[in-house]
Amino acid sequence: MVRKSLFALIIVSLVFVYSCDMSQQKVQKETKIEEPQQEIVPVEERLNHYVTVDLKTDLSGLSDSEKEMIKIFINAATLVDDIFWMQTFGDKYPLLEKCKNENEKKYVEINYGPWDRLDGMVPFIKGYDKRPIGANYYPADIKYFQFVDMKFEDKFSKYTILRRNNDGSLYTIPYNQAYKEEVTKLAELLRKAAGITEDSNYSAYLELKAQSILTDEYYDSDIAWMDLKNNIVDFIVGPIEDEDDEFLNTKCAYESYVLVKDTVWSAKTAKYVALLPELKRMLPCDQKYKEEEVASGNDIFVCDAIYYSGFCNAGSKTLSVNRPKDPRVHMLKGIRNLQFKNVNQHKFDNILKPISELVIDSKQRHHVKFEAFFMNNIFYELAENLNVKNTITNKGTVKQALKYYFNTINVASADITRMYLITKLKEMGELEDVSLMDNYVTYMADLFRSVRFGTGHPQGKANMVRFYFFKEAGAFTRNESTGMYSVDLEKTKRAIEMLTEKMIRIQGDGDFNAAKELVEEKGYIREKLENDLQRISEAGIPKDIIFNQGEKVLGL
Repeated sequence: MVRKSLFALIIVSLVFVYSCDMSQQKVQKETKIEEPQQEIVPVEERLNHYVTVDLKTDLSGLSDSEKEMIKIFINAATLVDDIFWMQTFGDKYPLLEKCKNENEKKYVEINYGPWDRLDGMVPFIKGYDKRPIGANYYPADIKYFQFVDMKFEDKFSKYTILRRNNDGSLYTIPYNQAYKEEVTKLAELLRKAAGITEDSNYSAYLELKAQSILTDEYYDSDIAWMDLKNNIVDFIVGPIEDEDDEFLNTKCAYESYVLVKDTVWSAKTAKYVALLPELKRMLPCDQKYKEEEVASGNDIFVCDAIYYSGFCNAGSKTLSVNRPKDPRVHMLKGIRNLQFKNVNQHKFDNILKPISELVIDSKQRHHVKFEAFFMNNIFYELAENLNVKNTITNKGTVKQALKYYFNTINVASADITRMYLITKLKEMGELEDVSLMDNYVTYMADLFRSVRFGTGHPQGKANMVRFYFFKEAGAFTRNESTGMYSVDLEKTKRAIEMLTEKMIRIQGDGDFNAAKELVEEKGYIREKLENDLQRISEAGIPKDIIFNQGEKVLGL
């Protein structure tokens, strides 16, 4: 026990030192990467950053029991919302009462708190300062050294919150106790759905999931979920993502998705997964970087999402997810990617397509297509499976070697490798109905959509790395008088190959200096691009979407 405690102390101390070092590095480079200070934006204007869409799909092919399950899952999802409010903020009702009008109340509900998730978590309600670094998973005044001194070993658990005794000392509370009323009701609803479904395997899974919610032990239910292949209705629920905890990125936030599978598109993606080992052998790099085996058991399902709640519903809406997160499950069963086709369609129609009208040359605009956008997103998830995980230079994992540049390099590698895979599959005759020009021009247009979230996020920096690498390679040109961009097919193909090789080499070598140079040289927005993004903002094109969702929207 003493040895474990000493080990835990060392780990947290290293985390603290690493965090301080990272902060110093940020100070050195943020004069480049940080975007200019913006004036405080009124809530009415902030609301214009979103467009509201109906989250629905065709349910006519579902059985009565499947429709009844959807109703149960939506009820369960409202409990997930309640839990996430407590995790990320606390009691929401005093905050909602402070809102001066319906616009403020709506924006609070979008962000699950008084901090704007599309604007670096700045407060937009008077009386609130900077968001606590540990949200509400820890006391607001949590400090690293006091955390280190804690005697509770489960302080590292993904599923505990920390609170203070009267004397100021810290103690832990398991999620299943901190949110006992909500998780008890949630488990009851899962068991109710288990009694309705006609699929015995899905029923068994729901029983295991109910038990996991009550115990904070998810391994068995994750294994059972990975074995499911034939259920049409699905419910992803639990504490999963750790991004909301900015103190140690450890505590997992509750979220849920209610999903209906698209069997036609799912069948299309299955063959691409099967080709991953062959595609890896074709990567444009030395063989020494290809020795890691592609995990078996990986699969992709295309779905329509019909309800989001909790963390995934806060601020920007995700287009897809990889589940489960447990590496023990990955070793046995692989990873499942879920692509949300209807959400992709909404972002394409309401954001990407209007952006392309402003930045893509009129002669190439017809290449901006939803099918290309959706395929590009699917292949991002496939490409992420091919990222190098361990260095070949005895520097440990790529994450250890690249330190605080890891996330940007990891994202950038998957981002560019996906286009290499699409190119190769087209050359192999596996994508007969695909025009590479559609994929390339849509890829170019999508950069302007995703980079609007800023370069404070790894995806934003990765986009800039790719943008300026392509610029130097002549993959696109910009008309200086119109600000319109044109893509060169052959030069883009060559740039994709060159950047794919470079990213794999940086990962495989664990080359911290090369990662640093690439990100700091190219990972920020320069003046001309800033002007183009300003044109998009002035045109009133939203940054993201919010949902009308629920039984009424679904016609239930």
